[in-house]
Amino acid sequence: MSKKVVLAFSGGLDTSFCVPYLKEKGYEVHTVMVNTGGFSAEEEAAIEERALTLGAASHKNIDASHTYYEKGLKYLIFGNILKNATYPLSVSSERVFQALEVLGHVKALGADAVAHGSTGAGNDQVRFDIVFETLAPQVEIIAPVRDCGFTRQYEIDFLKDHGFNFTWEKSKYSINQGLWGTSIGGVETLSSDGVLPEEAYPTKVTKTSPEKVTIGFVKGEPVSLNGEKMDPVELIKALRDIAAPFGIGRDIHIGDTIIGIKGRVGFEAAAPLILVKSHHLLEKHTLTKGQIYWKDQIAGWYGQQMHEAMYLDPVMRDMEAMMDSMEIYVSGEVDVTLMPYHFFVTGCRSSHDLMSSKFGAYGEINKSYTGRDVVGFTKVIANPLKIYYSVNGEDGIKDIEK
Repeated sequence: MSKKVVLAFSGGLDTSFCVPYLKEKGYEVHTVMVNTGGFSAEEEAAIEERALTLGAASHKNIDASHTYYEKGLKYLIFGNILKNATYPLSVSSERVFQALEVLGHVKALGADAVAHGSTGAGNDQVRFDIVFETLAPQVEIIAPVRDCGFTRQYEIDFLKDHGFNFTWEKSKYSINQGLWGTSIGGVETLSSDGVLPEEAYPTKVTKTSPEKVTIGFVKGEPVSLNGEKMDPVELIKALRDIAAPFGIGRDIHIGDTIIGIKGRVGFEAAAPLILVKSHHLLEKHTLTKGQIYWKDQIAGWYGQQMHEAMYLDPVMRDMEAMMDSMEIYVSGEVDVTLMPYHFFVTGCRSSHDLMSSKFGAYGEINKSYTGRDVVGFTKVIANPLKIYYSVNGEDGIKDIEK
């Protein structure tokens, strides 16, 4: 009896090659495509048709967009996470949720093995493998392209020899699209000074007149756009459709990969950048100084863990619980002005705004204390410093003047 293998399938060259290759190795191949916001219904249907044409015993499409948001993207928004102050983890945050869905299908079919089409050159091989290795160590992991070092031409020739004459034109740019943005790789991203041309970006600039949008948040989550209540997943898509034609959200990220080298990638992520910056403004109005400080401490690490395939680390659940608690009063509306290639977060309104006029206006008037109170307060907080300089005398002052 043939062993069952579940293959994570996207319909591209690498995963298409894996179907007949694994069959030839004696496996019964079952393909699964996990959609985290990057495929339309028409594209899903085409992927299923290709898998079955290649000889898959079965194929399943899984829409994991809402799971991806609830268990991942929500916390990237809560944390205002931009890796290296630039990248919203557009594609890297998807992989663990895709791997978890694939693993669920492995268990449902009682499969003996799980396979993916990752090469040995990037981060995704680690992101997939670590989920399988951790949660199903008894299941064999197969990555033919990586493990055997097959070239693109070898895969094309193999498919042709097996009667599959699909057109495999190598695109000038590698595009990976998902709910939280699109990554773009090309010759320009392989050098430190390359600049992606206009043609590289999937969304073309067609809007030039300024446009205003209002985003509503409840407990940190985006729930309305221009006054219309929306499911967060649909809001992200709608905001992308409004803002991306301005050329908003384009940038190039350089960072450390899981496998230890520097990597450079272009991206297009209008909705993520606008949501992160809008949410951040609302937090500055509704969180205390201590909450803002500790949010900053954990958020960077949360994003790092997500990027480096450590989502399953239980400390992630601890950080999520802390962020959930901090978001209780992060509710209100944020106004954003969109313009070609940039945007401005112009202001917000919230019933939980700590910049309340009843306590005073900064630089204008105080309503909760007097000038005499400030004199006493200053004496108290200056006391430790007065003690230090009185004890250390001129030597302490010289340290400052160095």
